[in-house]
Amino acid sequence: MSEHLLRAALDAAARGWHVFPLRPGGKPPALHGEQSCPRTGACADGHVKWEQRATTEPDRIRTAWSRAPFNVGIACGPSGLLVVDLDVPKDNSSADTPGGATTFRALCERAGHAVPDTYRVRTASGGEHLYFTAPAGVRLTNTAGTVATSVDTRAWGGYVVAAGSVTSAGPYEALCGLETVALPSWLQVILQPAPRAPQAPSVAVTGHPRRYADVALTSEARNVVSAQQGFREGTLFRAARALGRFVAWGDLPRHVVEQALQEAGEAAGLSASECRSTLRSALNWSIAHNQARRATA
Repeated sequence: MSEHLLRAALDAAARGWHVFPLRPGGKPPALHGEQSCPRTGACADGHVKWEQRATTEPDRIRTAWSRAPFNVGIACGPSGLLVVDLDVPKDNSSADTPGGATTFRALCERAGHAVPDTYRVRTASGGEHLYFTAPAGVRLTNTAGTVATSVDTRAWGGYVVAAGSVTSAGPYEALCGLETVALPSWLQVILQPAPRAPQAPSVAVTGHPRRYADVALTSEARNVVSAQQGFREGTLFRAARALGRFVAWGDLPRHVVEQALQEAGEAAGLSASECRSTLRSALNWSIAHNQARRATA
């Protein structure tokens, strides 16, 4: 048994983080998959996945890590964590492609905040994991590129490799103190799933897409205008993401969306430059990711 890996698992569990073993020297879970489940022990009543098997119980951890030098996985959802993954550009990326740390810093600046000072871990690839306490009563899930380019998040349904683990690419190392701060409200607005739109007759979507888009534009602009301080940047960001699909589908001209949301953002108290920057990045992303119209809006 590798004592430092056992200690890493116990230290994480002592903080209330639910851990489970990862393959020695790697990142995949070391637990059996559903196809190979023996349907015995913990799985006697059906296959139990890694998220449900993750634990904070020291005795279970000692037993598991006595079998092999497992790396340590932290199940974010059960642990009450939202982890922001600031990735580094892939090897096949162009030389001027910004990394996650750069794009996230720019997003924070547009929101009028410094990069949050929270517990963080340097990953084996040279990226960073920023740990936040997830908001109570909100079930956040994983995202990929929703926040910014090369910025993913892990919550329910996701896990991260804990500090102290070592892979073939290198170690995972804690970079700062132990405090994990609450997820900033402006970032929560970006990550929290938008409420479902009111149900409308299917003909309103398929037969009159422009009418539906106009209603959505009015609704999103109203949301931005009424956003409270601390939530305004995030609300504007999400509104632009939501309306960008109608631009991509040809239901709304981009300049109409930009003008409506620019005016709404300034009315809410954001500066003109903040609005322009947020709208540009959010609309560009949404248009690029919504080229194909879905069957329903």
